[in-house]
Amino acid sequence: MSLPHWSYVAMLAFCLAGTLPLVPAFRLQVLRQPGRLLLTIGLAGTPFLVWDLWATHVGHWWFDEEQTLPWRLAGLPLEEIAFFVVIPVVSVLTLEGVRAARRGVRPWPARTREEAR
Repeated sequence: MSLPHWSYVAMLAFCLAGTLPLVPAFRLQVLRQPGRLLLTIGLAGTPFLVWDLWATHVGHWWFDEEQTLPWRLAGLPLEEIAFFVVIPVVSVLTLEGVRAARRGVRPWPARTREEAR
């Protein structure tokens, strides 16, 4: 497998690398509520996953084998399925990070000693 095969995975990793630090920085509770997160992933990802399955089945959409890994599930690259998990997660983390910042939560380590107590 060549480097371009990993480009989709790299993009997903980049998205996670940019948003996962928001969890400790703003003390987000998103990952401590797995039921709500799974519901969000299901509601956000399922319609698009179904559409993706249909569109690839009828030939309206395809995936470049030179830019995806060879493993497929129901005809979709595994990283395409991961997309429908990763993007809702990073969206929720971004939203909650913005909400925390708007509430005035200062990111760690910028807190004062009094705030840390």
